[in-house]
Amino acid sequence: MMNKTVACSGVYSSFSIRRSALRIVSGLFALAVACMPVYAQKYPAKPVRVVVPYAPGGPLDDVARYLGQKLTARWGQPVLVDNRGGSGGAVGADLVAKAPADGTTLLLGNGGPITVYPHLRRKPVYDPERALDPVTWLVTSPMVLVVHPSTPIRSVRDLVSVAKQRPNGLTYASAGVGNLQHLSMELLQTLAGIKMVHVPYKGAAPAFVDLLSGQVDLMFANIVGALPQVKAGKMRAVAVSTSKPSAVVPGVPSIGSVYPEFDMTAWMGIFAPAGTPKDIIAAINKDFVWALTLPESRQRLTEQGADVVAEGPAELATFLRKESALFAKIIKTAGVPQE
Repeated sequence: MMNKTVACSGVYSSFSIRRSALRIVSGLFALAVACMPVYAQKYPAKPVRVVVPYAPGGPLDDVARYLGQKLTARWGQPVLVDNRGGSGGAVGADLVAKAPADGTTLLLGNGGPITVYPHLRRKPVYDPERALDPVTWLVTSPMVLVVHPSTPIRSVRDLVSVAKQRPNGLTYASAGVGNLQHLSMELLQTLAGIKMVHVPYKGAAPAFVDLLSGQVDLMFANIVGALPQVKAGKMRAVAVSTSKPSAVVPGVPSIGSVYPEFDMTAWMGIFAPAGTPKDIIAAINKDFVWALTLPESRQRLTEQGADVVAEGPAELATFLRKESALFAKIIKTAGVPQE
């Protein structure tokens, strides 16, 4: 009997040890899961904020809200558009640069705060190349060079001829010093060897209004906004700002056909705070590309004058380095003052 008791005791002890061991292993596993970084779980695990560094109502805001609706349905998490305008987009970009690098705060940006900003500030508050990681290159959009119909200008060569006959006699509008419209015109002046008077405005809308009224002679404008006025005869389309003609404005030549070095496009891209894990960036890029390449998305964006790019971080980074170098050169050559 004693031997049986000892034997049973040994069995119970062995079972107890195994049960304790299982409890320890289970506890360690639960602790490991709790301590796993957010990016190892399904993305996104909570709402995503997309910062638009401009006021509501502009092209970036429109694209952010449209894509946000698509991704909200796909992710099962709300995508919240947060407009943070100021300093040519720098306020919003800086906010994202300082946000947690977990993929829950993104920037839908363009050239203003990314490739122009560091060249216009003596002491930039952030370095776009180091503070922000490229995620997705969304779209590009050519501008159209438009003139008031009272001018004799019907082509790029006409513009150059008139400008050479009347140095500083033509005025061109832009949405402000250092924006794409301004820098594009500075590049054209350099290539053509001409000089016109820059009239900067606080935004593209008032600049457009003054062109319509004849207060200024010409400007680079958004294609979609300009087309109705061109068709109504209130302004004349001279050329598109890209190296090749655009299907959005058939029959209008490109500036690149006269000056091959000229190729200026507006663009939009998604950025994350620097240091965001690569698997999160890959997941975000995959889903933005999905949203962009839906047939209804392509149609909608094309009607707004945009070309869908839908490229990833590497392609966007390569483009940004090239554009940043170009803007640095234009700003230096034109003597655009730094703040």
